[in-house]
Parts: sequence; structure tokens; C-alpha cells
Amino acid sequence: MKSENARHDRLKTLPPVLRGGFRPFFFGAAVWALLVVSLWVLSLSGRITLPTYFDALAWHRHEMLFGYIGAVIAGFLLTAIPNWTGRLPIAGAPLAALAGLWLAGRIAVLFSGIVSAPLAATLDVGFLAVFAFVAGREVLAARNKNFPVVIAIAIFALANALDHAEALGAAIPAGTGWRLGLGIVITLIALIGGRIIPSFTRNWLSKQGLKQGLPSQPDRFDIATIALTGIGLLGWVAAPAAPLVGGLLSAAGVLQLVRLSRWSGWRTAREPLVVILHIAYAWLGVGLILLGGSVFVPVIPASSALHALSAGAIASMTLAVMTRATLGHTGHELRADRLTMAIYALVTSGAIVRVTATLLPFDYTVSIALAGTLWGAAFLLFAVGYGPKLLGGRTP
Repeated sequence: MKSENARHDRLKTLPPVLRGGFRPFFFGAAVWALLVVSLWVLSLSGRITLPTYFDALAWHRHEMLFGYIGAVIAGFLLTAIPNWTGRLPIAGAPLAALAGLWLAGRIAVLFSGIVSAPLAATLDVGFLAVFAFVAGREVLAARNKNFPVVIAIAIFALANALDHAEALGAAIPAGTGWRLGLGIVITLIALIGGRIIPSFTRNWLSKQGLKQGLPSQPDRFDIATIALTGIGLLGWVAAPAAPLVGGLLSAAGVLQLVRLSRWSGWRTAREPLVVILHIAYAWLGVGLILLGGSVFVPVIPASSALHALSAGAIASMTLAVMTRATLGHTGHELRADRLTMAIYALVTSGAIVRVTATLLPFDYTVSIALAGTLWGAAFLLFAVGYGPKLLGGRTP
């Protein structure tokens, strides 16, 4: 007990940015997302050539998936695991080392056309592997039931390695790595979102004095929906163009929307911190339906489906979690100010423009630039508005 109290006292003496994993990783994720989108738009317009051994599209996809989302997952889990286990958070020098390894991976991959590509792959995959080890050690030490989440992170690291291997010329079916990585993230959103969205919604509705029709925790329907989603995504990783896979994904999307409708999201219209979670989950259902439909209907671009899942579901959900967690863990009121509402509006608008880019009455490149500008502005506002809280805000 004395040792734990001493660790807790030392935690208070650390720079604020190193007191919790959400601080460096949420800030770094936002800045990196903004940079990746900016460089991708400049590359697409022919203004720059990226110094990476990935082609420009593959680099953009890789860095948003394994770079940005990898950082958000690390920040979220490093904050959630102490709550799960009752152990003190990873902080100080170990946290700085983890964040430094993530940053080294980002720089190495960007400049991998100049420096060693295998070194870039080692640093990049190494971050996720080390993080999976650290998270697993904490969960196992407390004999906590959330070890499957650690397994998911290990598979995410494997997906990252497969994406690098394909880029290096290994005989791997095209897209296996990034599809596996995206599938893991979507599954985590279905699992964790299915816990937090009804819980936060129920808490808010209860505070408003409502007692009827409150959302409940996952039941057999939810489990069946998640299982079908997982099976469909696994099939998509192996055979993305198979008709059976398309049917499974579309069915999973419909069930996810039914699942969402059971959480009474329309009753939370006055609370942006809760509404954005429902919007993000709606993107998940729409994205799965579009992804499945693209197998059968040629006019549905697979890129639109993928961006409904990535720019829509993943970006909205991660920003929703990042804003809420930052406010809650830095002693601020859980209230969405105008800047926060602008973040939500921009990321949603950017996703809509990107998903419908082929239908808009503009040149496709202009539509992509507009989507990137709106979407990037959301992360710019997060970095500017939430950066001071993350880097120097008080700890409750």
C-alpha cells in the first residue's frame, strides 16, 4: 500500500502531459490526422511527391488506419485499463517512451523512401507490439476480463505488418493487411460502442428525469449482431468481392442500425456529447450496407463505403471519445461548447462530402479537397481547443 501511495504521489509531480496516456496520444493523433490529410490532398493535386516507399494512396490509408487510429486506441486503452484493473496508469518515462516510439514510426514511414523501409516497418509495427504487451501485462496482472481487447490489438499489429509486407513486395493477397486492420477497428467500435453509447445515453436521460424506455446493456440480439458483423468482416478480409460476403455485410449493417434504434438517440438531441456517438454509430451501419451493396451494385463505389466507415464512423467516434474523455479526465464540465459542436459539425460534413464525392456537381479532385478541408478543420479545432487541456490541463 505504501508503495502504491508513493507511486500516486510521484504521478502528481510529473508534467501534466505524461500523467495519462490520453494526453500525448490524443493530441498527437489529432495533429497527425491533420498532417496526413493535408499531405494527401497536396499529393493528389500533384503539388508534392511523398518521400515514402508506399504509393501516395496506400500511405494515406496506412497512416490514417495504423498511425492515427493506433494512437487513439492507445490513448483510450491506457486511460480505460486503470479503470478496469484498479492499477495506476502508465505514466512518466514509460509513457514518454511509448509516445516516442509511435512518433518515430510515423516519421520513419513518411520518409521510408529515403531511409530504410524495413527499419520503418520495424518501428511502426514495434509500437503496436509493445503496446499490446504493456496492455496485456496490466490486464493479466489484475486478472481482468477484458483480455480479448488485448488480443484485438495484437491482431491489429499483425495487420500492420501485413500491410508493410505487401508494400515491400511480399506475395500477399492485395489489401489483406489494411482490410484486416479496418475490420478490427470496426469490430472494436461495435463492441465498445455497444457498451458506452447506451450507458451514456441512459445516464443523460435519467438526469433529465426520464424513467421509461431507457436503453439497456447488450443482450442476445446485440451479441448476434456483433457476431454477424465479425463474420462478414472476416469474409471481406479474405474475399472482398464474394456475393455471400456482400450479403453478410449488408445484413450486418441493417442489424447495426436496428441495434442503434434501440438506444433512444433521438431523445438526446439537446446533448451534443451524446448525439455525436449515435451519429458515429449510424455511419457504421450505413458503411456496412454500402460496402456490402458495392459487391452487387456497380454504381456504389467501394471507396464511398470505406469512407463511410473511416471518415464517418471511425473519425466521428474517435473525436467523440477524445473530446468527452479529455473533458472528464482534466476536471472540466462534461459540456459541449461552441468549439466542440463545430468539431462535430465539421467531421460530419467532411464525411458526407467524401462519401458522396462521385455524386456532387464538382470535379472529383475538388470534392476530395473540400472533404479534406472540412474533415481536417475538425482536427485542427481539436488540437487548438483541446491541446491546452491535454498538454497542461489539471488532473482531477
